[in-house]
Formats: sequence, structure tokens, C-alpha cells
Amino acid sequence: MTLLTSQTITKYHDNSLAKTFGSSVQANGSDPAKQHGLDEVQYWVAENHLHNCLLWSQEDLARRTCVPDAEIVANKRAIDRHNQSRNDAIERIDECLLLALGLVTPASARSDSPVIRPSTTARLNSETAGSMIDRLSILSLKIHAMKLQSQRQDATDAHRKVCTDKCARLVQQRTDLASCLDRLLADTKNGHAWFQVYRQFKMYNDANLNPALLAESLRNKKPAFKA
Repeated sequence: MTLLTSQTITKYHDNSLAKTFGSSVQANGSDPAKQHGLDEVQYWVAENHLHNCLLWSQEDLARRTCVPDAEIVANKRAIDRHNQSRNDAIERIDECLLLALGLVTPASARSDSPVIRPSTTARLNSETAGSMIDRLSILSLKIHAMKLQSQRQDATDAHRKVCTDKCARLVQQRTDLASCLDRLLADTKNGHAWFQVYRQFKMYNDANLNPALLAESLRNKKPAFKA
């Protein structure tokens, strides 16, 4: 498996957005992660980006004020599902990269406590490569949306100018982050740095860990029959 670079990742993000941004993704259900020819890490990069796109669309819809409450509830539940899938993809990206770098054993990579074996002189990076790729995905969404705002013909010149300036700043932020990602991957490959697989352990989706869901489950249980 060839390690990704920030250039290939941001190019994929931008190309994918140009084809399937926002409501069109939601409507046609297209899944860029299942395109032919993607290896495992590319698959999870695409999965992460797909769910960030769907999250973006649902977050916009959830802010509506003139629709029935049931529609907002549906948006909020969709947000919850996509956010879980987005975080799952981040963890899988880190697993794949660390496997490719030879820093984790296949047996432990998918466990709750992956065993990483870095060089004794390597520095630990607090942010994982997967988290940085996730941030690049979100920045691509922001850049795309802000660029559209800067081109609105129904907006004022002042609005377009503000959005153009913000878009330039977002592009710079992505350039900086992309450089940091490349440096982390290069340093990790050369034994100068390493990163963990940080499990999110999202408790709110687990009926055994979320106190509200647990209480709801207990209330719905029928009492045992007594003779």
C-alpha cells in the first residue's frame, strides 16, 4: 500500500466535492469510497469525506426554523449517524497507515488498545494522521462553500469581498495543515515521529453506556411474571 500525500488527498477532496457536494450526495446516495481501484486507506479517506459531506448537508437542514419538528429530529439523528461513521473512518485511516509503516501488528490494530512499536527516539505527535485528514476534508467543504458565496450574483459586492477574503484564509489554513501532515508521515516513516490510534469510544450511541438510553431501555422492559 502506497502512503498517501496531502496533495493526493486534497485533490480527491476537491474533485469529489465538484461532483457530489451537499444535497446531490444525499439525493443520489453515491459513495466515492466504493469506486474501483481504491486500496484500503484510500477507501477510508473517501468514507470519511463522504460522511463529512453528508454531515455538512444535514447540519444546514437542522438549522431550519419553518419546518415541522419531526424533520429537525430526523436531521439530528442523521447527524449522529454520519458523525459516528466519520469518526470510525478516522480510526481506520490511522490503523491502515500504521500497518503500512510497520508500527502496529495486524493482530492488535483493530483492538481497543493497539500496540504501537516506535523508535525509542521518536517523538509522539498529539494529533493523528487520520484526524489531520479529517480536518483537511472539512476545510475542503468550507473552501467550496465559501467560494460559492463569493460568487453569488444576488449578494452585495461587500458580501462577495468578505467571502473572497475568508476563502483565501481557508486555503492558507489548508496549505499549512497539508504541510504538517506530509511532515508527520515523512517523520514517522523515517523513525523520527509516531502517532497512536486514538479510540473515540463514543458513549452516546451505546445503549449500555449512555445513561439516558439505559434508563429508557429499563423503563421499556416488561416486569417479570410473578405467580
